[in-house]
Amino acid sequence: MTDEVLRVSGLQAWYGESHVLHGVDLAVNKGEVVTLLGRNGAGRTSTLKSILGLVGRRTGSIVVNGVETIHWPTYRIAHLGIGYCPEERGIFSSLSVEENLMLPPAIGANGMSVKEIYEMFPNLSERRNTSQGTKLSGGEQQMLAMARILRTGANLLLLDEITEGLAPVIVQALGRIIIKLKERGFTIVLVEQNFRFAAPLADRHYVVEHGRVAESFPASELEAKTAMLHEYLGV
Repeated sequence: MTDEVLRVSGLQAWYGESHVLHGVDLAVNKGEVVTLLGRNGAGRTSTLKSILGLVGRRTGSIVVNGVETIHWPTYRIAHLGIGYCPEERGIFSSLSVEENLMLPPAIGANGMSVKEIYEMFPNLSERRNTSQGTKLSGGEQQMLAMARILRTGANLLLLDEITEGLAPVIVQALGRIIIKLKERGFTIVLVEQNFRFAAPLADRHYVVEHGRVAESFPASELEAKTAMLHEYLGV
């Protein structure tokens, strides 16, 4: 019996004629927070999109909860319990917070109730009925995008640059939310440019460069890998 939730092996991906991933290999175990680190354009977001089949073409192997999904359509992959929070957030700007939360379909049996969502995201509770999506702050929009996937019952969360452009106080709040989600047994893959945000949250790190994994190491080796991270990330 394995605790492995996700295994990506030899993953190649294309957008049209553009070859963006060149043999990505990674694995994520149940309950882990794993980061994909790297510069813009390294292939981190393309890796998340490829896991869900949101690229033009992909080859290799993507096993989710023991099931090979490389030839599956996106809707079938999502029903294995994957929630994707894209960098552009994708909330419905004309709807209120609560209306956004009532829309997602269930893909698993353990979706959070609206009450649980408001307990985890008190900012959203304050704005539940009065705000259209366009009137929310960037931080509130990000919280809503995350909250929406928690409603579905997904237990493997793919989070793409959730701190980008947000105020430090909101970044800290998102960090606390990720800790709470981990405590509740969620498995999280975090694409993040803000290494100082990601470092204390993650169990393991993958460094992506030129469409493949260049380095991987556990959190316990972080200090020893500082020089290497400076080279790859410029942090």
